[in-house]
Amino acid sequence: MTVDSNLAVIPARGGSKRIPRKNVRDLGGRPMIAYTIVAALESGVFDRVVVSTEDEGIAEIARSLGAEVPFRRGEDLADDVTPVSQVTLDALRRLDPEGTRHARVCQLMANCPVRDAADVRASLEQFKASGAGSQLSVTRFAWQNAWWAMRRHETLALEPLFPREIKMRSQDLPPLFCPTGALWWARSEVLREFGTFYAPGVTGWEISWQHATDIDTEEDWAMAELLLQMERQGRGGQK
Repeated sequence: MTVDSNLAVIPARGGSKRIPRKNVRDLGGRPMIAYTIVAALESGVFDRVVVSTEDEGIAEIARSLGAEVPFRRGEDLADDVTPVSQVTLDALRRLDPEGTRHARVCQLMANCPVRDAADVRASLEQFKASGAGSQLSVTRFAWQNAWWAMRRHETLALEPLFPREIKMRSQDLPPLFCPTGALWWARSEVLREFGTFYAPGVTGWEISWQHATDIDTEEDWAMAELLLQMERQGRGGQK
């Protein structure tokens, strides 16, 4: 029988391309990965908070912050093409080979540093209440209305993806949501069976666009710095 416990897996490789070494780069006074580790630990919902990495520098920082690094991720899982769900599944198989230790696993991407402990707790509450096999964190498209999305061809001609909806007012259209890597949950047996969080019946937990911030570019980095500064000011200057 599986114990009712939660495993947190934070995938963090050392070979990021667009922002080199971004997981350990200073963001507002601490390594970027620190925000995710702290959010997971402070949430109080996890029996283990594990960082999956092939990089010793990342491993040292993770341990210093209180996370576990019980194994070194294989190089075959540290490239640019492996789906991150496979990294989390690898960790689950290593840490719970018999499938009896952890009922649920949560994948927290280190490049979503603004998500906090309260988000972790709220996402778990919905996941447990829903009875779903897996759950993604999602955020609403706002002023960039996804219903009005267009392709621009080499000739510069525009082609709407939704020809009917593009002629409609935004207030007459239902909201659309974009997945963010902040908090993905799955029942352990579901992740084992399907190898992905995009399992049949996957549900969405809504997170604010600020806390959904996902750092892939220098522009994203600047936005995250600003948002984290605003969060600290709101808490009276605490980091």
